[in-house]
Amino acid sequence: MTALDEITRSVRQDIERRREQVALADLERSILDRADKRPFAEALASPGISLIAEYKRRSPSAGDLPRGSEPIERMVQAYERGGALALSVLTEGAHFGGSLADLRAARAASSLPVLRKDFILDRYQLYEAAAAQADAVLLIVAALDREALADLHAEAADLDLDCLVEVHDTDELEAALDVDADLIGVNNRDLRDFSVDLARTFDLLPDVPAGKTVVSESGIGSRAELDELERVGVDAVLIGERLMRADDPEHACRDLVGPEGEETELA
Repeated sequence: MTALDEITRSVRQDIERRREQVALADLERSILDRADKRPFAEALASPGISLIAEYKRRSPSAGDLPRGSEPIERMVQAYERGGALALSVLTEGAHFGGSLADLRAARAASSLPVLRKDFILDRYQLYEAAAAQADAVLLIVAALDREALADLHAEAADLDLDCLVEVHDTDELEAALDVDADLIGVNNRDLRDFSVDLARTFDLLPDVPAGKTVVSESGIGSRAELDELERVGVDAVLIGERLMRADDPEHACRDLVGPEGEETELA
């Protein structure tokens, strides 16, 4: 069993537990009071390379993260001041320590669009995301068969949720293109063994058709790497662990995406 297999098995069990606590019909009713959607996809298409700054409490590969116990409100406000254009919030509990409460708190504390980052396997999770005021969801091709990917991608659109469709090889990219995904996330981390290789983005980018928005995820830690990704046509980056380890997250964001040579002040 791969790491991804173990996580998805746990996620399915957790979905069933939550479904018993909150019926789908209740989630559908709560969506009627949903706040106005924020423009996640548009934020990533801004000039230059956009930063999706991630909040996660821990990860299977890194364990507990230094700022994972800090109030999420303080972190996402620092990200926004530092120049991030969107937020990613880990909501998976067993392996990442996250929750939908984290997502709701992040959106309430910031004006940025928020991505629910989780292992979305069931339409129930889409309704959870919409009810929790998410603006977008992550669909991981490696965790879904093609029929499930197509169904979830279509239903997310019906719920006015943008979809970041995550791939890490050519077969997964083909599946993403088959559902006409507009937002393509290239995960430099292989979820089967957690190995990281930034070359995955550079290798897959030439196969992405013009007009798609490309996000490079994982393993990015320096301004030089962002500059090179921007040079080859990447539209956005998703960075979490580096920011969750930073002494000053606002300053770390500015170092990554602020004007070159800009003087930043420590908060």
